[in-house]
Amino acid sequence: MTMTNSWLHQAIGRIEADYVRSADTHLIPLALPAFERCGIDLYLKDESTHPTGSLKHRLARSLFLYALCNGWLHEGSTVVEASSGSTAVSEAYFARLIGLPFIAVMTRSTSPEKIAQINFYGGQCHLVDSPAQVYEAARSLATERNGHYMDQFTYAERATDWRGNNNIAQSMFSQMARERHPIPRWVVIAAGTGGTSATIGRFIRYQRHATQVCVPDPEGSVFFHYHSCRNEGLTSAGSRIEGIGRPRVEPSFIPSLVDRMMQIPDTESIAAMQALHQLLGRRVGPSTGTNFVAMLTLAKEMRERGQTGSVLSLLCDSGERYLGNYYNPAWVDQTVGDLQSAQEKINFWLS
Repeated sequence: MTMTNSWLHQAIGRIEADYVRSADTHLIPLALPAFERCGIDLYLKDESTHPTGSLKHRLARSLFLYALCNGWLHEGSTVVEASSGSTAVSEAYFARLIGLPFIAVMTRSTSPEKIAQINFYGGQCHLVDSPAQVYEAARSLATERNGHYMDQFTYAERATDWRGNNNIAQSMFSQMARERHPIPRWVVIAAGTGGTSATIGRFIRYQRHATQVCVPDPEGSVFFHYHSCRNEGLTSAGSRIEGIGRPRVEPSFIPSLVDRMMQIPDTESIAAMQALHQLLGRRVGPSTGTNFVAMLTLAKEMRERGQTGSVLSLLCDSGERYLGNYYNPAWVDQTVGDLQSAQEKINFWLS
């Protein structure tokens, strides 16, 4: 065995060992009597319990294995990623695990808690002014360091085995097996890269389930409009809901796998995040609030039509990462605006 193959085998072995040490994430039934008595059940799969605290732990593992098996990463390679923060936290973890330096390219508005986590795992942060700048900055840094640009926005939808192999879709459907409505009527998943919605959408079709996929998109993101017009040249200012929405159409977002898009106002995302905080007794991130708005919208429509069934989504990450912004009333008031109308709307749906 050559020294190169020896390092590669050890790197893959460390990542696989880390996976075996990890338990599956919990499926949380939401106690919502207003819907339960109508035969409608809502669930969140809690991805915040991964070692790096978010859904992106799964993606980072897949991206590292994909890059290693494609021969793109070598001993001493600098790993560079463009990110809104959570993927970078998880990639910093895996880079440290296999002994590679890591640089995250993110906007200056990224939550300080995420930056601190990246530093904790030995990564460096390269901050830029706008979301549109992260791609070229990451590509340039990788070239300068003779490293590898991981490029989650291109490879997220292809790095995961969508047919099974304990991907997130298989896990979700397995955990639903003994519930009142084991095959969800809807799966709700907001898009950052689009990789998770692609994996879930493909798995649903492969398994021939009747489940539909809904992607709620925050204000400022291009995905909502792209789904209807298919114009790959669309651009925007980007999203104020950290972790989801994009300023351009990403290669990993596959619109044909999405049955319905919703455009969610930022005020409603934050109000729903706060409502979940009260419901669960712990903080969740703002993208989970976006998911929750779509879940409630779908459940309300089902109730009005006399339909029964389940609606399943993801608790993407913990709200402890957002104490300085989304959980700071002054920041929310200045950046997002007055939440009173949105809070009243969410509370009315829950009553």
